Amino acid sequence: MAAMHGSFDERAATWDDDPAKIARAAEVAAAIRDAVALDRSARMLEYGAGTGLVTEALLDDVGEVTLADTSAGMREVMQRKVEAGVLRDARVWDVDLSSGPVPDETFDVIVTSMALHHIPEVDAVLSAFATLTAAGGHVCIVDLEEEDGSFHGDGFDGHHGFARPWLEERLRAAGFGDVAFRTVGDVVRPTGTYPLFLATAVRAGG
Repeated sequence: MAAMHGSFDERAATWDDDPAKIARAAEVAAAIRDAVALDRSARMLEYGAGTGLVTEALLDDVGEVTLADTSAGMREVMQRKVEAGVLRDARVWDVDLSSGPVPDETFDVIVTSMALHHIPEVDAVLSAFATLTAAGGHVCIVDLEEEDGSFHGDGFDGHHGFARPWLEERLRAAGFGDVAFRTVGDVVRPTGTYPLFLATAVRAGG
């Protein structure tokens, strides 16, 4: 995981310079807004938040926000945005749910966009999401449909996207129900066009 963190640390300062990333974040936020009833009392966590672009696009739809990322470079960018008022009153966490302790807090909405496929320990992260999600709260996962490995290429040790039935099974095993999927657009690269999905699920007990 250290090599991955280093790569994102190096790219963090110029991450927001790519208009495609800004547009994708807006598209993701619109899909989440359409799929889940948000309100200004909702406590939201974005995990693997990068520079916080998805949260920026959802700020007017939710209440307190917390952003977590394992990349120090990404956290520095987010912290500067907090200080500049772009990410108003947001908390920035250095939290790794794949191996570290789960914070003793709960959220009404957990969002993760294009982060889960980087994490080999998906079950650990989904279990942590369940612990962090209030009963009746939602998890929203945007990621790659199952692909042939060309998205990242040789040497990538994460997941080549996800088959929807597999991810639904893992979500249900972690303690979520009402799992639903929808298509959210594509990432276009020289190696191909890669569809994205939004998976939403509700924490059991609500």
